[in-house]
Amino acid sequence: MATTYSILGQTQAATSATLLYTVPSSTQAVISSIVLCNTTTSAATATVYCNKAGTTNTAATAIVYQQTIPALTTQTYTLGITMTNGGTADTLYVQSGTASAITATAFGSQIQ
Repeated sequence: MATTYSILGQTQAATSATLLYTVPSSTQAVISSIVLCNTTTSAATATVYCNKAGTTNTAATAIVYQQTIPALTTQTYTLGITMTNGGTADTLYVQSGTASAITATAFGSQIQ
C-alpha cells in the first residue's frame, strides 16, 4: 500500500457547512491536523464536522463545535482521525459563524 502525505483540503468556510475533504474511492486517510485561521479583525466561531459515510452535519458529528477563534488568529487541532471510502466516502466539513471569516486546512495522509 502506498502512503501519500499532503494537504488534503483547503477552503474558506461559509455560514453553512462547507466541504473540506472527501476520502477518495478505495482509499483510507488519516487526518493528522486541522488548522483554522480567522482572517478578519473580529472574533468568529468555527465548527468542524467529521462524517462517517451516510451521516450528516449535526452536533453528533462535530469534532470542534462553535469554537471562538480570536481576530487574526490561527488555531491548530492535532487529531489522528482515520477515515475510509469503501463505497461511500467519509467527509470533513467546516462552518463559520461569520461569512468568509475562517479558512480551514486539513493535513494528513492517504493510503491506497
